[in-house]
Amino acid sequence: MNKRIYFDNAATTSLDKEVLDAMMPYLTTHFGNPSSIYSYGRETRLAVENARKTVAGILGVHPAEIFFTSGGTESSNTAITASVRDLGCKHIITSPIEHHATLHTVEHLHQTGEAKLSYVKVLPNGHIDYNDLENLLANSEAKTLVTLLHANNEIGNLLSIKKVGGLCEKYNAVFHCDTVQTVGHYPINLKELYVHFISAAGHKFHGPKGIGVLYVNENVKIKPLINGGAQERNMRAGTENLYGIVGFAKALQIAAGNYEKDSAYIADLKKYMHDKLVAEIPGVVFNGDALGKSLYTVLNVGFPKTEKSEMILYNLDINGICVSGGSACTSGANQGSHVISAIKPDSDEVAVRFSFSKHNTKEEVDEVVAKLKEII
Repeated sequence: MNKRIYFDNAATTSLDKEVLDAMMPYLTTHFGNPSSIYSYGRETRLAVENARKTVAGILGVHPAEIFFTSGGTESSNTAITASVRDLGCKHIITSPIEHHATLHTVEHLHQTGEAKLSYVKVLPNGHIDYNDLENLLANSEAKTLVTLLHANNEIGNLLSIKKVGGLCEKYNAVFHCDTVQTVGHYPINLKELYVHFISAAGHKFHGPKGIGVLYVNENVKIKPLINGGAQERNMRAGTENLYGIVGFAKALQIAAGNYEKDSAYIADLKKYMHDKLVAEIPGVVFNGDALGKSLYTVLNVGFPKTEKSEMILYNLDINGICVSGGSACTSGANQGSHVISAIKPDSDEVAVRFSFSKHNTKEEVDEVVAKLKEII
């Protein structure tokens, strides 16, 4: 069996060697609790605050607006729940193609009667209908939270944060943006945007798993989701994930520094695979706005449904090729993708998400396309 080909980088990425090197001292000699007052604690406290400064600098905000969490899911849960319970939002506008970290949270708040819930229309190309969003905001009688993905994790479609932020400002709404797929992949200057919260996760850009960031705009005052200690300026109780925090900052620094080179390389790889699939596999289609306003790391492909194509993920896996059908966060529970159902309700094609990183090559694309031809 050949080496594995990993085309599931939207699910998680490999840890950069430089990131591991930055983390190592905090896994070994610098083990102090950042809340302790003696030297061991002070040196780790310094590491946490330096990491916060690094992240804040790259995102264009003040360090006091950056909170470290366990990942994107916790960040989104905190922002959405706090908007309802602390900021008085009684109406939530979201889309049917959000990540489950958002959908399950807003559904819960709706079921408990804490907030009314509206879904903005999604166009067949996977973009949200901005006119519908404005109508929903204009007709909302209660204070509103808008929570939308910057980039869809399954089809890659990109939202205009500027446009949505402008609408939220016009109608005095709170705006949370799930930027888990875009922080570390695009330059984002939050000071130029009208947004109250963003969520990010280290493992999407070659950092460690189990560490995320929640940006909370300085004009917003919320209560903690987790209680029990004064960590993260009284916003998140629990001993800090020290090496995760150091790793997150280092990974973001590397990603920001290499953005031009890496994004051009990966975008070229995506286009190469797109063109190769069109040339080699009849009837193949692409979900979302594949070559338009879309993540350069994600290509969602629809294969015509046959007995063979239904087994496609399984057969690719046997051949050492890692991809996902829709979102990896629901893998194993093969109930089809809520994202594809929302944009193509009548489709019976088999959707496969290929997602790339700087470590992938055109040779790998050639191998995968050849294998797909064989399977189908």
